[in-house]
Order: sequence, then structure tokens, then C-alpha cells
Amino acid sequence: MARTDDDTWDLASSVGATATMVAAARAMVTRIDGALISDPYAEPLVRAVGVDVFTRLATGELEPSALDVDGDENTGMGRMVDNMAVRTKFFDDFFTEATAAGIRQVVILASGLDSRAYRLPWPAGTVVYEVDQPDVITFKTKALAEIGAEPKADRRAVAIDLRFDWPEALRKAGFDPERPTAWSAEGLLGYLPAEAQDRLLDTITALSAPGSRLATESAPPFDQKDIDEAMERMQAAAERWREHGYELDWTDLVYLGDRNEPAAYLNERGWRMDGNTVNELLTANGYPPFPDGEPFAGLRYVSGGFDGRVQDAK
Repeated sequence: MARTDDDTWDLASSVGATATMVAAARAMVTRIDGALISDPYAEPLVRAVGVDVFTRLATGELEPSALDVDGDENTGMGRMVDNMAVRTKFFDDFFTEATAAGIRQVVILASGLDSRAYRLPWPAGTVVYEVDQPDVITFKTKALAEIGAEPKADRRAVAIDLRFDWPEALRKAGFDPERPTAWSAEGLLGYLPAEAQDRLLDTITALSAPGSRLATESAPPFDQKDIDEAMERMQAAAERWREHGYELDWTDLVYLGDRNEPAAYLNERGWRMDGNTVNELLTANGYPPFPDGEPFAGLRYVSGGFDGRVQDAK
């Protein structure tokens, strides 16, 4: 079902299902000897959601290659697992470095099945705010409590849709905009229309004290050929998922039209964003890069600090 301005979801449907798929990928990485990252909560969370194909992937009962399209591993789950390994490490390292620098206020936007509040070694006094839809927050909180998991920071769940007044909800939970904050918007921007992306980045900027940090993804604008190719691949991938009993058209979930490149947009608003392409991170961590010409090979994972000086904002 196509997205609407007032759509909702749980972790088995629509945008929520992508959080479960990403958690399944983290579980798959975690099972690898000498894995780049470790998320012991990913598999039990995926099991709790109860989508069969995700559970079989997370537990190793289904090989990721079963979801390759026409034998092309670059369109399958295996390369997504590689991407999730380097992406997860990028954001883990971002928070570790931000708190080592003294930041004690963290906000994870669209937190989904993110378990960082429970698995990262947060310094004493760190407050981690998780923002997501109420059903998602309630589910994860209950599922982790049922397996005896306890957060390693002062975790404060902010149950609100990002299309509503989440800054006010964040403040009511104790957020202080006068203190530096480490923000993450991981795997989020592509699920927002262009104007909503800019609005979110503007709101983060307005809530950030000097010394704050932000990590997110940044992609150059796609031309129409790239968009058409990406849509075709997502539709082919959706057919493979249907063959394994799960119905979800990924093309209904994302917005691939013209938009501002996030890193450049933020740099014009007082941030100093820099980062690496996904291929650079894959290669640096011993994974093969995506082939030249892949529509998403130009994706960059970026982070940076805020000094409060707006530079030629438009």
C-alpha cells in the first residue's frame, strides 16, 4: 500500500517492516565469527515480531542468497547484510566518539529496533532518547523487558510520530536544547518526502546547542534513469520476497525524487559534515564494494559537529 500523509505501521508492515529487516541483517552479521559488530538483541527482537521470513533469516534457517534477483547478489539480502555491518559500525563509532568527547545527551530518531541504549558502553550520566511511533516504542520496550534486557544508559522512550510535535514531546521527556546533543537519523531520510527531510534537518538544527553532533546518510541527487533502475530492482526484489511468503512492495515506501543533498544542506546551516561512501567503508572493512554504476553506490555515511554559525543558508 502506497504511503499517505497520515499512515501508521507496526513492525510487521509498511515502513516498520524495514526496521525488522534491518534487525534481521544485524542478527546475521552478529552470527559471523569475528563479526564487525555485535547486536545480541537483534535476533530475539526479530523473533518477537514474528514475520516468518525475517525470523528464518535472523536465525540462519534461510540463506540470504535465496533472495537474490536473477542470481545477482548485488540485489539480494547478502549485500544488505554487508551494508548493515559497516553502517552499524559507523553509527556505533559515532556515539562512542561523541560521548568520549563529553556529550551526555543522545537522540535516536526513528529508533525502530535499535538496541544501542542496551548494548553500547555508555558513560555514566548519559541520557538516550528514543523517538518513534507509539506502537513501535511499546513493542520494543516490552520485548526487551521480557528477555531481561536492561539499558546501559538512562533510556527515555518518546512515543510520537515524527510528523507531529516531537520536539515538544522530547522536551517533556527531559531533553535540554541548551546542552550539546548527539543525534542520529539512521536509515530515515529516504522514507521522508523532500520537504519533510529539510524540515527534520531544520528542526534538529534549531534544537542543537553548539558542540552538538549529528550522523546520518547523504546521497547525491538521482537522475531519472537511476530512479527508474532503482524502482525496477526494488520491484524485482519484492517478487522474491513474495515467493518466500512476505508481501511488501518496497517502491511504495521510499521517496526517490529530487531533494537536497543532506550533507550540503546541513553545511549551509552551521554544521561541518563529512564522511565516507558506502564503498569506501565496505573496502576499509574487508568487504567487496558495490560495482560501478549501482544506483546506491554513491550513498555516504556522514557525521559532523555544529558550531551555531549559519553559512549562506537558503
